[in-house]
Amino acid sequence: LFSIAVSRVQHLHLLAQRLFSDFESSLQTEEQRQLNKIFLQDFCNSDYIISPIDKHETQRSSVLKLLSISFGLVESWEFPSRFLPGGSSPRTQISPKLSELKTGILLLIRANQDQAEIFSDPSAPQVPPYGNYYQTLGADESLRRTYELLACFKKDMHKVETYLTVA
Repeated sequence: LFSIAVSRVQHLHLLAQRLFSDFESSLQTEEQRQLNKIFLQDFCNSDYIISPIDKHETQRSSVLKLLSISFGLVESWEFPSRFLPGGSSPRTQISPKLSELKTGILLLIRANQDQAEIFSDPSAPQVPPYGNYYQTLGADESLRRTYELLACFKKDMHKVETYLTVA
């Protein structure tokens, strides 16, 4: 199950990288520079999911903790993934693959715990959807939001790939 989950998230991470690269290559050089500056100041919605801050903390984390964080990250993208820009082929692959990965991680969690507290905890933080991203925006704002969404998706899939590989 672990190797299948890692394989699935690697594929998602590659898709995320391709979508982000395709979007970036469609921009003017000055637009890229401005968006890079803005994104460095912004945060992804998933940054509210508490996760290890560095390599050493990741390696010291329990398998169950890494699986739980990965589950939360994947779950946080179920709705926003429908709005990712890009060619129809990569985009249509993302939502089903996220769903499969979420199911696989859930099976791994159940195999590594006593059917306990993680998913029955009503106080578990919920990641808010991407704010007003889905509203109609002006051209510049829409460009920034698209860049942000793609950059965050790429970042989060990299995190999940890392956590599942370490686990």
